[in-house]
Amino acid sequence: MFNNLLTLDEFTIQQLRLFPHATGELSGLLRGIGLAAKQVNVEVNKSALADILGAAGGVNVQGEVVQKLDVFANNAFINVLRSGINCAGIVSEENEELVVFDDIKSNQSKYVVLLDPIDGSGNIDINITIGSIFSIYRRVSELGKPATASDFLQPGVKQVAAGYIIYGSSTMLVYATKRGVNGFTLDTAIGEFYLSHPGMKTPDHGQYYSFDNCYYHQVDTKVKDYVDFCMSTTSNKNGPYSNRYYGCMVADVHRNLLKGGIFFYPQVTGKPNGKLRLCYECNPMAFITEVAGGRATDGSRRILDIQPQHIHQRSPLFIGSKEMMDDLERFMR
Repeated sequence: MFNNLLTLDEFTIQQLRLFPHATGELSGLLRGIGLAAKQVNVEVNKSALADILGAAGGVNVQGEVVQKLDVFANNAFINVLRSGINCAGIVSEENEELVVFDDIKSNQSKYVVLLDPIDGSGNIDINITIGSIFSIYRRVSELGKPATASDFLQPGVKQVAAGYIIYGSSTMLVYATKRGVNGFTLDTAIGEFYLSHPGMKTPDHGQYYSFDNCYYHQVDTKVKDYVDFCMSTTSNKNGPYSNRYYGCMVADVHRNLLKGGIFFYPQVTGKPNGKLRLCYECNPMAFITEVAGGRATDGSRRILDIQPQHIHQRSPLFIGSKEMMDDLERFMR
């Protein structure tokens, strides 16, 4: 069966041939991210046996308890990207400051990466879906010198590529460039990602809404009215939407990408800017969703047009199928 399937490496090389002047750096960077994902997948699958469950004993810059798997995944991505030749530095949810790879080969690299090494950390100990998110930008600072903050503080529309890895019943790597969205499933027996979901497109409509209903009384009237609409018999011809909320944005957005749906984490009491981070959560997911035919806003502005002011900036997020976003925006207006 594998004779007709492309590996991640083969696919990125094939894409490279479409651009005569391409250097192969982006392809190499994606292969490096795939390698780190395989390392994380191994630990996820044996986490209880490897004593990697539970808290690591610290709090990250977001004020969240750091899990042992957060630390492992963060180190895995940093080590792989630092040892390669295609990345000048990273921003990670787990690091307060930029991590700049200040050496001769890295300073010549054209790209920087922004990461959420583990999305859905609260799901680790109960063995349900978690993920990793990445975003890739072309540097704006001078090549040959260390990367600077300006390389990372670019609006999402400037992304060269973005993607996520979902660690579920199978492990998938999904990434988007402006040419399209493609998904690769990991064959754990031989350690290869194979192209399993070419040319992914999200349906214009779906049957699911993803919202943590415990915040229902902490959101503004517009959002509350939209949630009521989702639960009403008038929301679509098949009746009310089904509520699905995993506590892992990767899982919710992945399902909506395949089946159609909408995910939202709005402003809530005590979190006036929402919870999600613009640079390495909202932007990459918005980029993937838009390329696949969906939409993403902060309730009033297109997510990809927002100019970040700092690397850990938060933003409300509404993201999903086009027609469901149209319905949402009627309420937001």
